[in-house]
Amino acid sequence: MNLKYMSTMRQLMKKVLLLSLSLSLFSAQSFAFDAKDWKLRLRGLAIVPDDSSTTTVLNNTTGQGSGVTVDNNLVPEIDITYMLSSHWGIEVIAGVSNHDISVDGTSTATLAALGVTDGTKLFDTWVLPPTVTFQYHFLPENTFRPYLGAGINYTAFLADNATTTAETAFGGGIKVSTENVWGYAIQAGMDYDISESWYLNLDVKYIDIDTSAKLGVTSGALAGNVLNVDVDVNPWIVGIGIGYRF
Repeated sequence: MNLKYMSTMRQLMKKVLLLSLSLSLFSAQSFAFDAKDWKLRLRGLAIVPDDSSTTTVLNNTTGQGSGVTVDNNLVPEIDITYMLSSHWGIEVIAGVSNHDISVDGTSTATLAALGVTDGTKLFDTWVLPPTVTFQYHFLPENTFRPYLGAGINYTAFLADNATTTAETAFGGGIKVSTENVWGYAIQAGMDYDISESWYLNLDVKYIDIDTSAKLGVTSGALAGNVLNVDVDVNPWIVGIGIGYRF
């Protein structure tokens, strides 16, 4: 057989093999994207603040002995994850929760005389904490798939409302303002397949939320007085739910 012909055939075969390999890789990548790149979850969350605070301060000068505490809550939440590869993904969560802020500890005579004592509910606030985490999924092909994640959080306090108890104690209206803040978030979780597309999910997050609140009396004999407090909310968020891959 002609050597020139054989050489030409070998080169042609190499090109065909390279083209076939390229098409195979492209098809595999296309199938992976079309099949399971997105994960949508609906979870029920238990929000448990690991909270602490400074003592409340009246008019930026006098500490009032007591601090504040933030209560727990149970809320629904929806989140979505986009898988950048079989191991790496980005999760975005969205949800709102309402929390009561109450006096914690023994107040000085100034507040105690007004009836503001341990356990007095001062205000409630609606919290929107959009959070984005960068995740690593350890066993992407398994039925049981654990993951870890870390990212950033922005907490917006949408509506702060003083209680009737607080307004009665201070003898007038109260305007409450809570500072919106940035923080970090870390998480650990697992997915467990119950069908080809549906799975169960367990997720635990810790979110750093350090904010400050100001209660300003707007009317009555004590108008102009302001109560300030710095609060580390720092909630643990435990979620259980169901997810769908598509």
